[in-house]
Amino acid sequence: MIDDGVLRPPVLRPGDTVMLVSPSGPTRPERVARGVELLTGWGLRPVLAPNAYARRGYLAGADELRAADLNAAFADPEVRGVICTRGGYGAQRVVDAVDMAAVRRDPKVVAGFSDITALQLALWRGARLASVHGPGAAWLDERTPPYSAESLHAALMTTEPVTVAAVPGEETSGVRVPGSATGTLLGGNLCLIAASVGTADMPDLTGAVLLVEDVQEPPYKVDRMLTQLRRAGALRRVAGVAVGQFTDCADSWDTTVADVLAERLGDLGVPVLGGLPIGHGHGQLTVPLGTRATLDATAGTLTVAPAVH
Repeated sequence: MIDDGVLRPPVLRPGDTVMLVSPSGPTRPERVARGVELLTGWGLRPVLAPNAYARRGYLAGADELRAADLNAAFADPEVRGVICTRGGYGAQRVVDAVDMAAVRRDPKVVAGFSDITALQLALWRGARLASVHGPGAAWLDERTPPYSAESLHAALMTTEPVTVAAVPGEETSGVRVPGSATGTLLGGNLCLIAASVGTADMPDLTGAVLLVEDVQEPPYKVDRMLTQLRRAGALRRVAGVAVGQFTDCADSWDTTVADVLAERLGDLGVPVLGGLPIGHGHGQLTVPLGTRATLDATAGTLTVAPAVH
């Protein structure tokens, strides 16, 4: 369905088949087994892509195998959703091989985060496909407790708007510029956003609410990525910035990642809201990407229209 130029896939329903794909790094079968159990409990029919457990160093198999699995999922009319097992690294290497005509012909909800940001940016560029930023099928109960599962379930299997509230205990909770902004929610993992600068997949962020999160990046590297985006002009016309979890992003210097985020985002002249439990940390929540969002930094909430219809 096309809505204001955005392609929204159909909502998942009990009985629907979802394919589990590994476009990035190699995954662990025991963790995927837990994800299969979870998805089955929701009435879905998870099936493994042929190369979901392939391995080639830090990649989940050769590029051609990972691309083939994605394209098989997008082309199969029986498959109604594409759930990535995990991130890691490697999606950028295959996104140019994705059959965007198949994506446009039969849009399906695509869920994942971290390195999957590269795939989601490509699908936005090639098909204006709304997607879902949330945990992958390689499930870890210690990091994603029952309310994380319910958040993913709601984003995939209901058409209700998603509201995420800032959490005082999050490391980025002090990063805030009051105000409210409305725009398309775009972004995800900061490292992958920065790596897309200069490629066809770097989105035009004019009027957008930018979502950023990351893991295991020391403050100076977060500074470097934000500075790159600033120098490239990417942040010049954003409507607002939603700051998710920056997990394990500390080093021996006394400058924290929250200090960096406040400095490099605080003078953009737009609302900024940190402390959102979106990303690699405990209690990760799911949000749609590519749909209308309202960032209320004064109230401490991010409300996003559903990715599905």
